[in-house]
Amino acid sequence: MAVEPQEIYTVTTAQVGTAQEQTGRVGRYLLSMGIRTACVIAAIVIPGWPRWLFLVGAVFLPYIAVVVANAGREKMSREPIDTPETTRVALPAGPEAPQT
Repeated sequence: MAVEPQEIYTVTTAQVGTAQEQTGRVGRYLLSMGIRTACVIAAIVIPGWPRWLFLVGAVFLPYIAVVVANAGREKMSREPIDTPETTRVALPAGPEAPQT
């Protein structure tokens, strides 16, 4: 007697929770704003043509930071885990019940 394989559902195929997603988005935004702050400070301190590169970075990084932080849930979904095939063995037949 063969048992047909059943589809296995795991919690790992669920999307990332909203709180965890928001924490990741805030982290990405703060990292981008930290880089922007470094660009502003470098533009003040460093003379010459590199100053203009840092100013361009300071101007455009807020837009890039917002776009990256609001990338959405489609990037945050988890990859499903491959589960190995398991073989199910049928139990042996028990004693027959007496007929009355």
